[in-house]
Amino acid sequence: MSEQTNSENQTENTHPENTKIDGNAAVNQAAEAWKDAASRNIPTVDVADNPLPDETANLRQGPSLHDGLLGLLPLVGVWQGEGQAHSTDGEQYAFGQQLIIAHDGENYLTYTSRTWKIDSEGKPVGPDVRESGFWRISLKDEIEMTYTSSNGINEIFYGSLFNERAWQLESASTMVTETGPTNLGPGKRMYGLMPNNNLGWVDERLVDGEMRPFMSAELTRVAG
Repeated sequence: MSEQTNSENQTENTHPENTKIDGNAAVNQAAEAWKDAASRNIPTVDVADNPLPDETANLRQGPSLHDGLLGLLPLVGVWQGEGQAHSTDGEQYAFGQQLIIAHDGENYLTYTSRTWKIDSEGKPVGPDVRESGFWRISLKDEIEMTYTSSNGINEIFYGSLFNERAWQLESASTMVTETGPTNLGPGKRMYGLMPNNNLGWVDERLVDGEMRPFMSAELTRVAG
């Protein structure tokens, strides 16, 4: 994914800035960048009454984003696209992904990823891995991300903002169940908005003493 690699390199050459982000300006920038997705949102689960606010992946709808999350604001939305995976047993394959990053007004983001394998002709051939977790950020813009995957991985990442459009995370704890993937080393993830406003992300893993590509994708915002 050369375009993602270029995006990552551009991000790494950008000096981190610990500046406060103006909430209204950030929302307005997002609204202008993703006009086509502005009216769409994740569906509301309406099976029983409860006192909780609805979860939303659209900053224009639902509860207001918590002020503590302004550094993660551009991530909120529904994203979909394709990528490449390198499994721990040597398999390489293309995959599709739908990524939902949402909030309910509290000081965290919910994170849900679903992927499906794609064959050599570009056709989907069945579900792959699911991930579910949370993003949090401290007053010093220190990011915490936790997730659990359907293939038996539980992981904690810590990271920081490079700027208002890029985030880097590094795993601090990686646990795998007995039936999970073998030889999964600690990893690093980079998420960043590319010049075309797509979301690119890269996951690298430590293999034989060096970091190697594990998964990467380029996603288009489809809602939010």
